[in-house]
Amino acid sequence: MAFLPKFVRRMVLAVVSCGILLVLAAPAALAHDQLRSSSPAKGSSVPSPERIELVFSARVHFPAVVLRRADNTQAPLSAPRTEGPKVTTDVTEPLTAGGYVIAWRVVSSDGHPIEGEIPFTVAGSAGPAETAGSTAQVSASPLPAASDQDTQGGIPWWMWAGLAALVVIGVFVWSRTPRQNRTTPEE
Repeated sequence: MAFLPKFVRRMVLAVVSCGILLVLAAPAALAHDQLRSSSPAKGSSVPSPERIELVFSARVHFPAVVLRRADNTQAPLSAPRTEGPKVTTDVTEPLTAGGYVIAWRVVSSDGHPIEGEIPFTVAGSAGPAETAGSTAQVSASPLPAASDQDTQGGIPWWMWAGLAALVVIGVFVWSRTPRQNRTTPEE
């Protein structure tokens, strides 16, 4: 690279360094937070729960939690609370035997909304065939659907903004670098 002017070598070094930084940071930045565990657990059969707990892989914001019965009516819950990666809400009335679905939606630490459903069964006098059928009937999500971009990943807006800022800085540095006589070789 000794044949290139000094400012070109600096620009190439800056671009390569930024590219390496973006490549190394991209996998972590593109990974949305995930639900790690829940109580009640997915597919479990439990006595009437007093509380719903959702634990995520990182701190989440703006939680929405809804509990749907087999007849698609909502069971009453307290307002969800967050404590770091944990979202908790209280079930304010005892649940009758049958199938239920916890529908949740949160904003992950990267700013994208994530959502899911957790079917479970409250054990009681209903037979196993009725209970399984009841769980299958609860399917309508009461939360607004996320856009395709939110659910399928992609490059977040802030990555594009960062890349644009790097380009602007690069152009500014390049334009402010004094032009050297290109006919004489550098020593």
